[in-house]
Amino acid sequence: MDQITILWADDEIDLFKPQLLFLEKKGYAVVTVTNGHDALEELQSNGDIDIVFLDESMPGLTGLETLSRIRESNSNIPVVMITKNEAEHVMEEAIGSQIAGYLLKPVNPMQILLTLKTIVDEKRLVREKTNTDYQQDFRQLLMQINSGLDKAEWVEVYKKIINWEIKLEDSQSEQMGEILAVQKKEANAEFSKFIDRNYLDWVGGEDAPIMSHNLMREKVFPYINKDRPTVLVLLDNMRYDQWKVIEPYLTQLYKVEEEDYFYSILPTATQYSRNAIFAGMLPSDIAKHYKDWWKNDAEEGGKNNHEADLLGKQIERILRRGDIKWEYTKVTRTNFARQMQDRALDFLNNDFSVIVYNFIDMLSHARTEMEVLKELAGDEKAYRSLTRSWFENSPLWATLRKLAERDIQLIVTTDHGTIRVNTPSRVVGDRDTSTNLRYKLGRNLNYEEKDVFEVRDPAKAMLPRPNLSSTFIFAKEDKFFLYPNNYNYYNNYYKDTFQHGGVSLEEIICPIVRLRSR
Repeated sequence: MDQITILWADDEIDLFKPQLLFLEKKGYAVVTVTNGHDALEELQSNGDIDIVFLDESMPGLTGLETLSRIRESNSNIPVVMITKNEAEHVMEEAIGSQIAGYLLKPVNPMQILLTLKTIVDEKRLVREKTNTDYQQDFRQLLMQINSGLDKAEWVEVYKKIINWEIKLEDSQSEQMGEILAVQKKEANAEFSKFIDRNYLDWVGGEDAPIMSHNLMREKVFPYINKDRPTVLVLLDNMRYDQWKVIEPYLTQLYKVEEEDYFYSILPTATQYSRNAIFAGMLPSDIAKHYKDWWKNDAEEGGKNNHEADLLGKQIERILRRGDIKWEYTKVTRTNFARQMQDRALDFLNNDFSVIVYNFIDMLSHARTEMEVLKELAGDEKAYRSLTRSWFENSPLWATLRKLAERDIQLIVTTDHGTIRVNTPSRVVGDRDTSTNLRYKLGRNLNYEEKDVFEVRDPAKAMLPRPNLSSTFIFAKEDKFFLYPNNYNYYNNYYKDTFQHGGVSLEEIICPIVRLRSR
């Protein structure tokens, strides 16, 4: 590491000789001045200064005045205020000027060293500690992934992988990040086998986790009461890692009372998973009981046009109370979002309000089509960053800020997640075969069996069967389906895009979080 140069401005600098000698022995270079004017001149002429120590009570220019002038010409250099003054307003003004540290005299050498380590070496120290911690956890994760996990244990492993992914990216640990990416791929391979073995039993009712069709009954309806409005926000296509990047915003104003999970049904696509959530039924039952409200893949028209109707029927069936006042709002366009923001407090008049917000889903689809978004959301880290930036500036967050001023219960969830696909898998089907890249519904499908979870009898998966010979196949891991025609063109077009509908940790394991206004 290059030598760090400190500019120390104090009119009593001679009193700090022990500290200066200590710093020099530790490898730091120290340039000293006795007033604010000299400090400004030194900063202008000496391009090697890395950090400034600034006395608050100097003759001529005070420390705060010097700090203000430093910020006019250099907004990035770290400044540490050192002062005898314990007045709160001085501390607040210094902090408001974005100081990097605040020390009260007398200061001992170790205080100064700790401040320097925090400011100058923090990223390196965090990266080294994060790398060491992940290396220690690597073997345990590897053993867990290959130990025949159950449904709850898979959730914990997935959360642990995502937490490491975010930690390693935040600490810029690229080498460890590459190792984790391989481990995540191995986890998805084993998880796909796990789903292959268990999914049909689950939808048959045997030892099942909470899934899309019983999510409302298990994790939402029990918490609705007339003493406090409940607002359910369903962010279409939100993964667990995307929840983790918007969580810090929400927890400023809301307290997390429970963070839980559910497994999305297959296909992990809006048409199936979200209709199942609002109907409280699996797709074949929806198609059976509400024929006019269900459309199969090949049929024309919107596939999610009757969510409010399905929700109403489920409320009648499960809650069996006629006095619940509820409302359903779907936001698919910016002007809808602005309207929702303007009337945010109207939700307080309901016992239960549902907001379906489609931005993340639109983002993943637009990224496939638009080169500029491929650049902005080039990988998992960038995709999370774009999600964070959107949420911070969104009408949704503005709405939730307004609602947080009152005593409400907020539930945040999704319908399914999405995975970045990288490995093409050839499939052949007739002209009526569905077009989704992560699942196919069709007759006489020809495919690579090792790449898919196949359901030859859709009834066993509680899925509608448009034809007697209809078969569902679901892509495992990071596979995506391509036809032989124009194979190379479509491989290049869809490779490295975010898709959903198949079998992966990212698509199936979904967060549901219950919060309350602080």
